[in-house]
Amino acid sequence: MADTDGFRNDWATKDFYQVLGVAKDASAAEIKTAYRKLARANHPDSNPGDDKLHEKFKAVAEAYDVVGDEAKRAKYDEFRSLQARGGFGPGMGGGGGGGFGGGGFNIDDLLRERGGAGGLGDMFGDIFGGGGGQRPRTQQARPRRGADVESTATIGFTDALDGVTVSLRLTSDTACATCQGTGGKPGTRPHICPECEGAGFIVAGTGGAFSINETCPACGGRQLVYDEACPTCHGSGRGTSARSIQARIPAGVKDGARIRLKGKGAPGEQGGPAGDLFVTVKVTPHRVFGRKGDNLTLDVPVSFDEAALGGEVKIPTLGGAPVTLKLPAGTPNGRTFRVRGKGATRRDGSKGDLLATIEVQVPATLDQTAREALEAYRAATAGKPLRAGLFDG
Repeated sequence: MADTDGFRNDWATKDFYQVLGVAKDASAAEIKTAYRKLARANHPDSNPGDDKLHEKFKAVAEAYDVVGDEAKRAKYDEFRSLQARGGFGPGMGGGGGGGFGGGGFNIDDLLRERGGAGGLGDMFGDIFGGGGGQRPRTQQARPRRGADVESTATIGFTDALDGVTVSLRLTSDTACATCQGTGGKPGTRPHICPECEGAGFIVAGTGGAFSINETCPACGGRQLVYDEACPTCHGSGRGTSARSIQARIPAGVKDGARIRLKGKGAPGEQGGPAGDLFVTVKVTPHRVFGRKGDNLTLDVPVSFDEAALGGEVKIPTLGGAPVTLKLPAGTPNGRTFRVRGKGATRRDGSKGDLLATIEVQVPATLDQTAREALEAYRAATAGKPLRAGLFDG
């Protein structure tokens, strides 16, 4: 961990704006554009074997990490402003006794007044990774959001229409109970991860000119590593938890719908928020009714004489009293009648319709009286062939 003099000599002399090729008053969009352009041009994947460009890529990433962050940039600008006014001249280190004109002025005392009790390290340590000579920087990982959890709920046809509360048994990834998600053996000392330098991620190439951030494989994104790994999770920081929750399935849900329950997923780490629970709904089919969007469907068997002569046919509704369909004479097979307001519940609380489709039934066997009646019907309609049009042309 660097002292104040190392901090001054190593970081105070770096002009991050110059590295990115932008003005000090450049906008955030201009800084981002410049970084992307330089990152593409100097990325290791695009320049294999060119150590000079590799170092340039690292410098560009380092500069953008500071001036690309609004809070860090403000502190960095104040630091540079103090330096420009002579506030960080020779002998001005936090542990030294030098000062303006050798008068014993201590720069860490000045920054302690401006930045709080911790002095230089507290005021600028989050940018530069160093600390004042008085005390080390606090090593604490940032809060992390919990993982999302997937589950499936199978409900009945009627429950899907009316809505239902179901009990779900969830097994999810969570922080290790022994180390509380740190990955270290309790009582051992944490260190900033040397692989990602405490960022929690590393820059990885995609095989082209662009790069992406990936979770650091050394610390698992926790930013810190420990002298000894946790004996329970072997350094992963992860465990499993089983729990039961009550989930409300809304009325009118369709088969295959995916419902999001915010904050019902895996718990977060270091005070971070919980993830979300996504429930995929499976609806069992009904013996009589079907569904088409917000409408229910029903196949209604009718006899030949009912379709030909017309009549009234009583049909069921789901969860309500039966209704009567009035069939006009000559109703064809496959005609659909609409019964308004007897379908599924919509999101606005209104209901869809019931679509009743006529299916004319052909008897498999006939008694003597029925046969004689049908033969008489055949004779009466013999002069009206039905299939004559099939041979036209």
